[in-house]
Amino acid sequence: MPPSLPAVSAPPVSPLEAARELAPLIRASADEIDAARELPRPLFEAIADAGLFHMAVPRAIGGSEVDYPTYVQVIEELGKADASTAWAVNQGATFGTFAARMAPDVAREIWIDTPRSVVSNTPAPTAKAIVVAGGFRVTGKQPFSTGCRHASWVAPHVQIIENGEVRLRDGKPEARYCLVPINQAELLDTWHTRGMRGTGTHNFVVNDVFVPEERSVFPRGAPALTGGARYRIPHTLGFAGGDAAVALGVARSCLEAFYDHAGKNTQRYAKGLVRNEPIVQYTVGQAEAWIRSGRAFLMEAVRDMWDEASAGTVTMERRAALRVATTHAIRLAAQVVESIYTLSGAAAIFEGHLIQRHFQDIHVITQHVQGRLGNYEVVGQHWLGLSVDELRL
Repeated sequence: MPPSLPAVSAPPVSPLEAARELAPLIRASADEIDAARELPRPLFEAIADAGLFHMAVPRAIGGSEVDYPTYVQVIEELGKADASTAWAVNQGATFGTFAARMAPDVAREIWIDTPRSVVSNTPAPTAKAIVVAGGFRVTGKQPFSTGCRHASWVAPHVQIIENGEVRLRDGKPEARYCLVPINQAELLDTWHTRGMRGTGTHNFVVNDVFVPEERSVFPRGAPALTGGARYRIPHTLGFAGGDAAVALGVARSCLEAFYDHAGKNTQRYAKGLVRNEPIVQYTVGQAEAWIRSGRAFLMEAVRDMWDEASAGTVTMERRAALRVATTHAIRLAAQVVESIYTLSGAAAIFEGHLIQRHFQDIHVITQHVQGRLGNYEVVGQHWLGLSVDELRL
């Protein structure tokens, strides 16, 4: 007999494959996610162990540094399974881009050496960091910190105070993220919403916590110290691409749920199955046009952004295109869900109905900054040759 061949280990599962493999568990957990207003611990651990929270952490320190088009598709797959789960992953994973802007040993300690590490961030610099020897003393209450109950670290967004005054950087108040171990923060139970309940986007408080300067990072303008193209994409647009992907995933799941309903059920005062009604056929055709066009525009803008970032420079033109593509995808996804909710009748008004949950979730997503109608105005100003606040692109 020929000698036996050595065992060959299976190739690592790609993030996209991992998301698809996790989808049944996520769907099965959806009611628990909604009721608990956070991801169940076993689900969080499964997602963390699949590496999805580290998709944007540099490969050089132990992350996977997934290319941006693949990243957006991963979040979309998770969004098809559950909006809150996908949102929590996008928030945690995208903040991982800041690992490239910190000293590698410090970033490794935070994102890699800490088991199943996630850093929960917050959008507005409402905390204060007083300059002291070696770093800062940080105090403040911070809102909208997605996934903080499962986080290993929180990132207060601070204004720097030196000698009793706000310190300036490039003529503007200096802001930083200061990374604080979760056991040095107090989590407040504030996330009581009608949609996206499972994101666990609570507030937290830090009180006179010392943060070494090396554990702080500028939210904008800090050069990447390691890694490649992913870190040339503005982090706000990194978040936006993921948020749009969540919305498209929700809309696709809503359509699929309705297809199942329409092929099995009849409407009151109508003959035959729901799918036989002309208004249903028209609305479904329109909804498919909306979701497919929104997704096509988003992925075109994402790929164009990735190509430019890979070449070394990201232009305002690419930023404007991605900004409007993400907003438009969110708005079209909302139109899809609204139209399908209307077709679904009284059954969809009850708690626990999947289309009801989609209806609630999508209308929280549209309230987020990435889905605001004002984003159309900003890109319109750019394309008309007017002055634009670059921070809004």
